[in-house]
Amino acid sequence: MRNTGCEVAGGLRPEIRRDLAEASTWYEQQRSGLGSEFVTAVLEVFESLTDNPHLNARRSRRRHVRWRLPQRFPYRVVYEVRQPEQLVLVVAVLHSARHDRHWQRRLD
Repeated sequence: MRNTGCEVAGGLRPEIRRDLAEASTWYEQQRSGLGSEFVTAVLEVFESLTDNPHLNARRSRRRHVRWRLPQRFPYRVVYEVRQPEQLVLVVAVLHSARHDRHWQRRLD
């Protein structure tokens, strides 16, 4: 893997923690251990963002917003690559069926 020199902005914002908690709780209610598997899949996405944050297409014309999908789960990890600092800011972890306005509000 190539290292781009990008780093994920320190700490998870409270709304990201809520996204993860809500989804993992729901998955855990469906099957024991599935909530933990979901969190692991999302954390793997977080780790992969430092290697190549530009891998996925831009989803906003005005900003450097992209998203990446965790394996096995219909969720999007929405993030913004802040230039020129080369910081990756995770904006949301949302179900893929949710409308874009849910993550767009978090950018304003």
